[in-house]
Amino acid sequence: MLKIILSDRQWMFFYFMVSGTCCLVTVHQPPVLTTALGDDVMMPCQLNISHSEKMVTLPVLYWVYVTQGPVRTKVWFPSGRYEGRVDLLDNNANSSNKSIHLKNVHWADSGKYLCKLSMTTQRAKSFRKIGNGTFLLVHDTMMFNLTSHNDSLLWCEVNVTQDPRLVLSIFHDGYKLQTVESALGENVTALPYVTLSEAVSLRSAGKYECQLHLNKNLIMKSIFHYHPSEEDGYAKNVSVTCPTTTSGVEMFPEPWAMYIGLLLVPITILLGLVITLPMCRS
Repeated sequence: MLKIILSDRQWMFFYFMVSGTCCLVTVHQPPVLTTALGDDVMMPCQLNISHSEKMVTLPVLYWVYVTQGPVRTKVWFPSGRYEGRVDLLDNNANSSNKSIHLKNVHWADSGKYLCKLSMTTQRAKSFRKIGNGTFLLVHDTMMFNLTSHNDSLLWCEVNVTQDPRLVLSIFHDGYKLQTVESALGENVTALPYVTLSEAVSLRSAGKYECQLHLNKNLIMKSIFHYHPSEEDGYAKNVSVTCPTTTSGVEMFPEPWAMYIGLLLVPITILLGLVITLPMCRS
């Protein structure tokens, strides 16, 4: 029978490697959210704690709005422009759901939000965990219609938070059209938003769609049905706003892959000791 003898130092090292892997606390936030101006938005934040970790005190929640300078605006507990506009989604202090509900979104609400938790656990003692942050993008109502000076030119326009990932495109019966005009709003630095605009010439009957995308995710669209007759043109415009698809994952699963990966470290070390110690004594 193989007998393994470890020194006190080796046992201590092994103990801390194993115990350290069990102490895992993470805070999850979706990277980006989009919402319409004046709407309410839920901003998710999920606390995940490994089953072997024990909380000594209830976590203290902070939400802050991050600006370019050192100033941070408190979102929770609400202060300044957020007073009366922010509620907790779950008021139970023991809940792992630390999401907030922001009401009546303004242009000035665009930007990055951090979910922070101060807590004390049996192993890690007192510490603070911060999520990676959620960037909130705001858009206005989309306008998609014929121009007043040219009834053969179809114009699409929408005000959005300034972000290069937001792209406006026009399609005809599912095919993307080459636009004849494209513009960013003037006075970019003076306004809290920019104006995206695209225009195409009417080619034939069918369904024209103006779509606002964040990368590959569809944010909203407006549909223009064009049916010209022989005597005179007839067109029908129908605007449709699609539900946001860029809110990220709202249900955050337990990070088992991370737990398993961390547990492999002490197991690998133990196997190494099992193999090398008998060789050293021989």
